[in-house]
Amino acid sequence: MKVAANDVFASPALMEPPVTPDRDEARRWAAEELSNPRYPDATPGWLDQVWRDVLDWLASLEGDGAGGPNIAVPLMVVLAVVLIVAAIVIVRPRLNARRAKAPGDLYGEDKAVDAEGYRRRAATAADGGNWPAAVVDQFRALVRSAEERDIIDARAGRTADEAADQLGRVFGTAQVRLLAAARVFDAVRYGEQAATRADYESVRMLDADLLALKPDFAGQAHAGFAVPR
Repeated sequence: MKVAANDVFASPALMEPPVTPDRDEARRWAAEELSNPRYPDATPGWLDQVWRDVLDWLASLEGDGAGGPNIAVPLMVVLAVVLIVAAIVIVRPRLNARRAKAPGDLYGEDKAVDAEGYRRRAATAADGGNWPAAVVDQFRALVRSAEERDIIDARAGRTADEAADQLGRVFGTAQVRLLAAARVFDAVRYGEQAATRADYESVRMLDADLLALKPDFAGQAHAGFAVPR
């Protein structure tokens, strides 16, 4: 179910005269809405725990008449509305952020920088202790270098994983390191994970090693590969 903030308040159903549910129906409405997987899947850990506690509490009301229908039913309805609105405010931005950070073109807006330019930028970032920027630009240097050597075609939209997979097929001895470097790149650029000096040095050494290796195109389909120099 796709929920938007204005849907909650502008829905025709909510514009109609309110219907007073009985105790069991109110509990069922609240529990069904709160158990929608789109909410707990995107909530931070503390809110996920609150979600479970609320659902447990709602379940406990099913056979408990102590509160009486005059208290329990309105309380459950109000609580459901409050938590649904909270889910819209908290969850939707997190879901949108996930979609916005899906892996894309590994160069981003820096499509005109050459391999040496990326290497200089990576070194400058490393000198300043900015390891995430150093890792990202060093990996870009690695891929740009392969394009400049006519090992792979320059192609818009190529992701880090695609570049690593393609280069790994012609640099067999470095395949595992290439795939590992692509995972680090994605984690740092899209997952907002921290990077370390060791991460940067690993990608930098991989870049240097690939420069000394001759690609092996035997048995490889031509698509995506250029004629090596």
